[in-house]
Amino acid sequence: MNGETLSGATFFIKRVLPVAWLGFLLIFMVIGLVSGPHEMVDALPFLLMPLIMAASGVFIFRKLVWDLADDVSLAGDALIVRKGGIEERIRLAEIMNVSVTQMTNPTRISLRLRKKCRLGDEVVFMPKSEFRFNPFARNMVGEKLILLVDRARQMDASR
Repeated sequence: MNGETLSGATFFIKRVLPVAWLGFLLIFMVIGLVSGPHEMVDALPFLLMPLIMAASGVFIFRKLVWDLADDVSLAGDALIVRKGGIEERIRLAEIMNVSVTQMTNPTRISLRLRKKCRLGDEVVFMPKSEFRFNPFARNMVGEKLILLVDRARQMDASR
């Protein structure tokens, strides 16, 4: 159980996908302007739509992707969380709430902390994904964390 990685393909989602998305929109816009109509009124959709899509993409990435922790590992009675250049050790007993999103892609697990740390008072990460036929099934990483946090709190209270 020690050293078990709980987070998934965060690098691809945080770094590769946004570059691919914005790069595709840029290529689409350039090709549309170069080979498309030369009148400004006719070229407006080739400028406007990619800009709207880019703004929407940046908004969605900002809300759902860029706040994700890079790596989350289980280390005994604590989690080791790495985001950017910051690495933080968070005791399981210091987690106030574990929340798992069901119908978003990527699945997100939010850990609400009792005390603010260098990463803030909430840590969000994308768990390892497992293939499931049932989209309503519980996330195994989230369920495991809920049980571990509850056990850590009970042990903390009995001391």
